[in-house]
Amino acid sequence: MSDSREQILNRVRTALAPLTERAPLPDWDRDLVVLREARAVTDLWAHFAARLKAVSGTPFATVAELVAYLDQNNWRHGYCDPALWPQLQSAFPASFTVETEFDRTRVDDYAFGITAATGAIAETGTLVLSDRGTSRRLAALAPWVHIAALRREQIFADLPAAVAALPADPNVIWVTGPSKTADVEGILIEGVHGPGRQIALLLG
Repeated sequence: MSDSREQILNRVRTALAPLTERAPLPDWDRDLVVLREARAVTDLWAHFAARLKAVSGTPFATVAELVAYLDQNNWRHGYCDPALWPQLQSAFPASFTVETEFDRTRVDDYAFGITAATGAIAETGTLVLSDRGTSRRLAALAPWVHIAALRREQIFADLPAAVAALPADPNVIWVTGPSKTADVEGILIEGVHGPGRQIALLLG
């Protein structure tokens, strides 16, 4: 870590130290922000998968489907959260190189990154990532393909349900499809400020 960065972080820590507790999150009228159809959904994964597709994301219900997709696109070198790798390893053939340590000096070597999602929102097709639940944030943001792994019980019907269930974490990332920007002449381009392919992998 550079001296300048450490000096800045030390100033932030010093400024926060006297605060015994953070300011409470603002409250809201939960009935005003929920799409009524989300409340009647019985299969949250199916609803989430449909919404994810609508925002140019890709859902996979099995590891075999994911591996076939990566293989056919020649994305065979990547990173995987070390806590996830034991349950995924058997599905990856020897032609893949998967590392469980993300080397910041070789960011461009990784075609894909597999990290754990903190949650997902069926209503909007949004994945929720957090520093607390994601092994390497850079592995979720730098590779062209990001795969967020989640379980059924982590899928929430709507935004209020997700916010109520999420742990207190100062760094939460809400991901709705691939990275997008339309800054230049209003032309939508994907994969500029983050992954160009956003995948959700259902575990179990």
